Amino acid sequence: MTINPPLNRSFCVAPMMDWTDRHCRYFHRLMSQHALLYTEMVTTGALIHGDSHRFLQFNPEENPLALQLGGSNPQDLATCAKMAEDYGYDEVNLNVGCPSERVQNGRFGACLMVEPDLVADCVAAMKQAVAIPVTVKSRIGVDDKDSYEELCVFVSTIAKAGCETFIVHARKAWLSGLSPKENREVPPLRYDVVYQLKTDFPQLEIILNGGITSLDQAEEVLRHIDGVMMGREAYHNPYLLAEVDRRFFGVQAEPPSREAILELLIPYVQRQLKAGVRLNSVSRHILGLFHGMPGGRLWRRHLSENACKLGADETILYKPLSLEH
Repeated sequence: MTINPPLNRSFCVAPMMDWTDRHCRYFHRLMSQHALLYTEMVTTGALIHGDSHRFLQFNPEENPLALQLGGSNPQDLATCAKMAEDYGYDEVNLNVGCPSERVQNGRFGACLMVEPDLVADCVAAMKQAVAIPVTVKSRIGVDDKDSYEELCVFVSTIAKAGCETFIVHARKAWLSGLSPKENREVPPLRYDVVYQLKTDFPQLEIILNGGITSLDQAEEVLRHIDGVMMGREAYHNPYLLAEVDRRFFGVQAEPPSREAILELLIPYVQRQLKAGVRLNSVSRHILGLFHGMPGGRLWRRHLSENACKLGADETILYKPLSLEH
């Protein structure tokens, strides 16, 4: 049996609903070969009762890649974890952090933080089903259940079930009264809480998520914990990923230029178009490639206005380059 090397989670790109689909991840991988990428959250019901291949398929180039699952039934989660392993994912992650009302109604996401024993049962079942790592992504608390002592009970209970890696969004979640967007912005960031977790649980791998907007900031955070997870900034300003391998994984090579990345994407776009995928399904993820550059807004507008047109093809992607000069 082949034993895969441990995953390096020094720098991860967060799972983001409606954003980190397979086209987005392929694009991100053109800039960083080593950052750990995550899928959008997929529910166990969608995999067990829906078109599992549609949700699980990915390009081999996307590895290292983790599948994030939403659910609270241990057996269903074990079944889906095995699907993930069979498809070639490198990790399966349990979502215990999403605060949306729809997720709460399904009894998964952040509301599970008040049920650590159930989460432990879920983790134990998943670990028994697969050899790949099983990790948990959570908040630092929910509603009024936000004391550090309660967080420690949550972490220790799940660690005893075999979870060795916790990805912690350094904000609490309000399960009522705040939208998912507000839950990403209103509750204050508490990096100190996540740092304390690492101090009190040195044997665990602790990854910090929330509010990371630059690589300099990520390097500072890494002085205290094991890894960082960047979300929205990596999506809106994706070219910063081109420096990730050099700064976090010891790669010496110069990163590719923005233009080179666009050229590398063209064959992928051509394959997707032949498979019946609309151009804007891919191009919507690259709108930020020239973020902050002269002509960047013009480039973004050109793609937005033209990639959605019937019959749009890869030539649309070339034209903005000439518009910059």
